[in-house]
Amino acid sequence: MKTEITETFAASYSVDIFIGGDVDAARQACREFCLRGLCVSLSPADFIFTGGMESGVRVGLINYPRFPAEPRNILNTAQALARFLIERLHQQSCTVVAADHTIWLSRR
Repeated sequence: MKTEITETFAASYSVDIFIGGDVDAARQACREFCLRGLCVSLSPADFIFTGGMESGVRVGLINYPRFPAEPRNILNTAQALARFLIERLHQQSCTVVAADHTIWLSRR
């Protein structure tokens, strides 16, 4: 068997969305959103704060070298996904974090 390795480079840029809600509902919402042409990672997360705790997810987007994108486009896509997740997970807010921006989205 012959194996070829091709190297492709893109400037590193990643964005994470932190949002409370059911992990299975988040997974389904991400699947639906990604049908538009996107790939994300999803991890369960527990948010522990003064006087309480809430379960939710961390959704990650990266500058994938096979389909490179400008950082602004990745951040805009993350914000669109975050708004979609707020609606789908019936949340009031979420946080979008990149190396150069932290954005709190709220419908309060």
